Amino acid sequence: MTVVLLAGSAAADAATTRTLKAHGYSCRAVTSTPSSEDARASDAIVFGDRDGGFDFLRHMLGTPVIIVSRNPDPRAVVRAMRAGAKDYLVPPFEAAELTQALSDALGTKDAETEGDATLRTVFAADSPMAELFEQLKRVAPTDSPVLLQGETGAGKKRLAHAIHDLSERHAQPFLTLNCAAVPPDHQVSELFGDARSAGLTNDASGTLFLDNVAHLSSTAQARLMTVMESPGVTGALPRLVCASRRDLGALAAEGEFRADLYYRLSVVTLKPPPLRERGKDRQLLAQYFLQRCVHRLGKPDCAFTPDAIAAIDSYRWPGNVREMENAIERAVILTQTEQITPELLAIDATPPIEPDTQPEPDPNVSLEDYFVRFVLENQDHCTETELAERLGISRKSLWERRQRLNIPRKRTRRRAPRRTPGDSAD
Repeated sequence: MTVVLLAGSAAADAATTRTLKAHGYSCRAVTSTPSSEDARASDAIVFGDRDGGFDFLRHMLGTPVIIVSRNPDPRAVVRAMRAGAKDYLVPPFEAAELTQALSDALGTKDAETEGDATLRTVFAADSPMAELFEQLKRVAPTDSPVLLQGETGAGKKRLAHAIHDLSERHAQPFLTLNCAAVPPDHQVSELFGDARSAGLTNDASGTLFLDNVAHLSSTAQARLMTVMESPGVTGALPRLVCASRRDLGALAAEGEFRADLYYRLSVVTLKPPPLRERGKDRQLLAQYFLQRCVHRLGKPDCAFTPDAIAAIDSYRWPGNVREMENAIERAVILTQTEQITPELLAIDATPPIEPDTQPEPDPNVSLEDYFVRFVLENQDHCTETELAERLGISRKSLWERRQRLNIPRKRTRRRAPRRTPGDSAD
């Protein structure tokens, strides 16, 4: 790997250079502040104290920079880290400190650029994702909230990472809260902290990704709305990126989500298309996942058979990108040759077309009559959660409508007979 050093600085003294070369790094000295061309030609930059300015860090194209200074100033350290430096070392330091800093920085570079690199290499020029990525590049440098709406597995979290990676906050934390996985009573403390610990919103420098935001409790929604309306009073927020597989606008219209908060979170709404609608992208994605899996698992180079490519194109991928990635990883693990077949992918090249089991609603039937009929016809083989999802409402709304329309809920089990004091247990 190539490391750029500023000639004549603390970063380029003889001891530092020997240490880097001994650990397999190729050193290249420059006589002025590193440029974007230097960044393209190197894996990392070790910048010395000959120039106190850090504006150049913003133009390093994701190349990690480590600052080495003999005269550390706490304010300079803060400025450097905020501008994007990955570490700040003060001579003399152990060789292991420098090599560990480089190792950590290079790992960070890979993680930060993965979202951008992935999106740049796995969609065709005429695919829906190409237009979506152009929109993403325009919104990423701003601090505006972004709402990502799409099916499960369509890549919403990857897009959230890409927004963070392409923003000026890319060197700051990317924080995630899966609202569906946190009990409603704990969501406020997770987000805003309590007497025992700080919340995710306490660090306003990075990006906060709220996954499954439709599951945010009413109390957490109210608190979040208050903070967004009065950031100067209640404290600043990180940049918000939210994701939902449910239509948040429809939920707001039905009173299932705060309408004012929905408008705040959906300043920009991006809708990643399902994989079945992405045309040429399916093969590009499959090749990308195959190469990455082979490299990560240390397997010999593999290739898809023509039948496997046909299966990839014709299969509807109900689990979207996540399903494809998992199917290819499984195939790479199980293959005993260098060929990936449809059998290894466990997908059918010609799946049967599923009939439309939901008849068109009769225009003469009221919505309440349709609701009653749908619940009575399906409750014997659906749970309450499944019924609510198929109706596009919450379980609470389903329960309230049951009460209002007097729809009995089917009991799935009987209670055991009550014991009398004289009964004995066997």
